[in-house]
Amino acid sequence: MFGQYKRLRNEWTGTMTGKGLSFGGSLARTEATGYGLVYFVDEYLKCHDDSFESKTVVVHGSGNVAIYAIQKAEQLGAKVVACTDTKGWVYDAEGISVEALEAIYSAKRSGHDKGVSLAMYTDYRPNAEYHAEDGRNVWGVKCDIALPCARENTLLLEDAEKLVANGCKIVGEGANMPTTLEATAYLQENGVAFFPGKAANAGGVATSGLEMSQNAEHLSWTFEEVDAKLQGIMKSIYHACDDAAKEYDMAENYVAGANIAGFKKVADAMIAQGIC
Repeated sequence: MFGQYKRLRNEWTGTMTGKGLSFGGSLARTEATGYGLVYFVDEYLKCHDDSFESKTVVVHGSGNVAIYAIQKAEQLGAKVVACTDTKGWVYDAEGISVEALEAIYSAKRSGHDKGVSLAMYTDYRPNAEYHAEDGRNVWGVKCDIALPCARENTLLLEDAEKLVANGCKIVGEGANMPTTLEATAYLQENGVAFFPGKAANAGGVATSGLEMSQNAEHLSWTFEEVDAKLQGIMKSIYHACDDAAKEYDMAENYVAGANIAGFKKVADAMIAQGIC
């Protein structure tokens, strides 16, 4: 009986990811998508002799991805001044408090209080401003870097126009398809470095791969080990996109670069296996 249980347990730990730590999960998996997004942007900045230091950042969202993108951006020296939820948005000139967001998010996830929302943020930070209006209005806040980290279609053409008018230089997608095609084109046409989610928010999937590696080797890496590997992966993804775009005379077009790099990876694997 025990042998059968053990076989089943190992089978599942090798194929499921995002598991609890007690049955094969990986440290840093929760933080991975948000951290990975910031690592991607950070690599771009480093390659342009720049950094997050003293940058002003605006984030759309306040869930898991947004919280850890905010945390990592602040760790790297940025000031994140605004974030949103489905009922409104908050502006904190002193910098968004990750501790306050985590407390609100935890209460929301518990389901005990259906009235939990970002409006509670001012209970923790009285000097902040809460706006009970469409969270997309956050794109009107002046910033250097904008990170849509919630859901699809939350950055439209008129939002892109606001960002450009206010001097935003970078938009990195932490969500899946938050930026419309019209907004994407406008940002690119106006010199904003735009990083699509298919590349910039790959940190979660990448860390799931790291989790499977740990399972296969019967290892459990420290948070620092997983985080360092994640940072290396996001750095490689950035350069794969950048190199592909340059190779096809589309330098700084990271949408094209991500598409080309992804296509080439699949095509090379197919050729190697004799499929085409």
